[in-house]
Amino acid sequence: MLKQIWSYVVILFSGLVIACGFNLFLIPHHVLSGGVSGLAMLIGYFSPFNISVMYFVLNIPILIAGWIKLGKRFIWLSIVSVIVVTVLLEIIPVTPVASDMLLSSVFGGVLVGVGGGLSFRIGGSTGGFDIIGSIVTRYRDFPVGTLLVGMNTLVILAVAYLEGDWNLALASMLSIYVTGKVIDLIHISHIKVTVFIVTDRTEVLLDQLLKRPRGITKIKTEGAFSHKEKDMLMTVTTRYELAELKSIITKTDPEAFVNVVETVAVMGQFRRS
Repeated sequence: MLKQIWSYVVILFSGLVIACGFNLFLIPHHVLSGGVSGLAMLIGYFSPFNISVMYFVLNIPILIAGWIKLGKRFIWLSIVSVIVVTVLLEIIPVTPVASDMLLSSVFGGVLVGVGGGLSFRIGGSTGGFDIIGSIVTRYRDFPVGTLLVGMNTLVILAVAYLEGDWNLALASMLSIYVTGKVIDLIHISHIKVTVFIVTDRTEVLLDQLLKRPRGITKIKTEGAFSHKEKDMLMTVTTRYELAELKSIITKTDPEAFVNVVETVAVMGQFRRS
């Protein structure tokens, strides 16, 4: 229960940070963020539609896809995050903190990256391209932040074409780049870890763990002090998936001994086909 409460506290805080990045730094200068939020900003800048409403509406089909591909807990936290950001975008006034567009793009990008990274760390996301990036990185070995930067290229080209101002487009590109780097710094989903699990509930735990796309090796062990035979499960996963893995272990065998070691490199089959 405390862990769930903490997850929602982090989601609320990350939503506040993201909304401040939007309304206090990016939107006042018409600088774009990345992904769905950037599309919502484009629509809001060039039409009478509200940015916060468009942010919510554009996220709906992506959240549905994520619900199918990524699991209910991840998407539920993402839904909460999208709702929090949408509401806070309406509450926080659009007021420029800095008059310089370059400074605003950097600091706005940092805030959005911090909010997104925190959401990832507790097993959620801020919706939009974050979910698309998470779907791809679950099956392909790419850093999330770098992937998001690539996906946002079309958004940058759109603002350059519609505004006819490459200064604004380049400032938006800088903001998106900073956001991606901050997400990678906090989230580091592409970094792999090896997890060793010593358990008495091997089969029950395997039944849950084998639903994931990672292979597992079962090793027979013996306690040096007790001389009791146990099974040790070894698997390699990413930092992004570690939150999900810990949740499965805690629910299935709270008494399990778990050792998480950062992995330098992996050779051979990293994911089950």
